[in-house]
Order: sequence, then structure tokens, then C-alpha cells
Amino acid sequence: CLPNPFYIEELKHKTGLDQEVRDYVYSFEESRVLLDKIVDLINFSLPLYEKEGKSQLEIVIGCTGGKHRSVSFVENIIKRVSHKNLTIHKLHRDIEK
Repeated sequence: CLPNPFYIEELKHKTGLDQEVRDYVYSFEESRVLLDKIVDLINFSLPLYEKEGKSQLEIVIGCTGGKHRSVSFVENIIKRVSHKNLTIHKLHRDIEK
């Protein structure tokens, strides 16, 4: 639902780990708003899962190719999730496709 860096020739072969791609993705207000909403949902939900005795939570972020937008989002979500005693394991499953 967000503009795709894949269709920008100079970004096509880069990934969401590259600053140029992240700059493009977050140059759109809807990307910034969506990120805020996802982070808010995660920060709200984590204590509730913990209260229920859950020790693991898997969060998956996807996009069409799995190289640009989803990678950018995962990297920013990790930076912004605020919860003590949290161990995060990330996997950019399709980044090499």
C-alpha cells in the first residue's frame, strides 16, 4: 500500500538496509504514519502478551518483493519498540531474491 522503491531505477537493486531506500520509503507521510501505528500496536500489545505468560511473539512484515519497504519497516520497528527484557531476532527472508 506504499510507494515501491523497486520502480525507481537507482533504488531497484538496493535494499531497505540502504539509507537511500529508507529515505525514499519515509519521504511519504503515509509510510511515517503507518510505522507509528505499527509501533504503537506492538508497544501496546507486548505487555499484554507478557501478562498472559507468552514468552514468544512473531511479527511478520511483508511487501511485494521483500527487499525494500518491509526491510525498512523492520529496521525502524526494532529501533522504536520499547519494552524491557526483550530479545529480538530478525530475519529478512527475501532480501537476497
